[in-house]
Amino acid sequence: MLRRLHSEQPDSFAFTPANQAWADAQITKYPEGRQASAIIPLLWRAQEQEGWLTRPAIETIADMLGMAYMRALEVASFYFMFQLQPVGSVAHIQICGTTSCMICGAEDLVAVCKEKIAPKPHMLSADGKLSWEEVECLGACANAPMAQIGKDYYEDLTAKRFGEILDELAAGKVPVPGPQNGRYAAEPKSGLTSLTDFESGRHQYNASVQLATDIGDTVKRIDGTEVPLITPWQGKAANKAQPPKPGPDAMMPPSGPDGPQGGRAKGDAAAPRDIGDASDKRSEAPGQAEGVEAVAKPPLNVADAPAGVKPQALDGPRDGGADDLKQIKGVGPKLEQLCNDLGFYHFDQIAGWTAEEVAWVDENLKGFKGRVSRDNWVEQAKTLASGGETEFSSRVKTGDVYD
Repeated sequence: MLRRLHSEQPDSFAFTPANQAWADAQITKYPEGRQASAIIPLLWRAQEQEGWLTRPAIETIADMLGMAYMRALEVASFYFMFQLQPVGSVAHIQICGTTSCMICGAEDLVAVCKEKIAPKPHMLSADGKLSWEEVECLGACANAPMAQIGKDYYEDLTAKRFGEILDELAAGKVPVPGPQNGRYAAEPKSGLTSLTDFESGRHQYNASVQLATDIGDTVKRIDGTEVPLITPWQGKAANKAQPPKPGPDAMMPPSGPDGPQGGRAKGDAAAPRDIGDASDKRSEAPGQAEGVEAVAKPPLNVADAPAGVKPQALDGPRDGGADDLKQIKGVGPKLEQLCNDLGFYHFDQIAGWTAEEVAWVDENLKGFKGRVSRDNWVEQAKTLASGGETEFSSRVKTGDVYD
């Protein structure tokens, strides 16, 4: 299937401050020179924030990772989990259409989508709030038929109940996820027939649904304030607070892409929650999920970089025009413009930077902190200033990178 960028694109993209901090932290998971490995989590967070992946988002992330735009676009267009067109402002509904769900009534759910949302997949509803598509197996076969909405699974659906869920979403409600027929998780509806010791000590909902309702990120765009930012791979102290001990249901797999479990306690009504209601955990201070202490965000760098010394800058390019700084690996159009704004137009300027000057530039490239030393600009610039070529610059000249 050919996947293209949508014909209408926003002018720009920026992560929220909390999502930017999260993205910067993810990059530090990878060794020097391998930051491009963070492409999938960063694209996913951009989609969680905006609902779909825009061209400005893809290019912004490519710049953050020192990747050619085409390489980032290849990743975004290859994986069908990335939406390359606008989705509903409230929710995008994914109906599982594989064997178990198809046998149990997935076609009826698709018919409800066509009636209540739009006649074709990926079309927006008339009010722009909802969109839908049919997808391959989501792994909740025991709870078929089911749909993924936001991060969570709505399982054991009937056409009637599914229609009610769509109406609730359009009205600003958040229906409780999980099985919609009264069972707790994926056990028989009448209760456990084995391992019955696990019938006691339950939460109101099973583990995944309890967490979703506590954090309040079930059907919403993610702004990064939902949970504290911790980076244990940096050697920083992780959250020392002890969350409440999970009930026996914590042995069940989580819902969402990692497993099929979700639901409400037997006999509980699936009462929808008002979006923004005072009882909704989204109205609490950022990161304050019930029973979990927020922790301060650790610094992203292990050691504080020195302030450094500003290199000599120019008021404008010399006669003959500026050098193509994009021939330096790690410099994209936006970073080239930022360098020009700081008065750096030529390879020989960068080639002459001292360690103190590199430190200053690293600290003052807004949104690209540490890029100069990480990608070794000075050594690349020395080669280019002398008339030579690097492996990367030769690819730029032959058009083997997307510019």
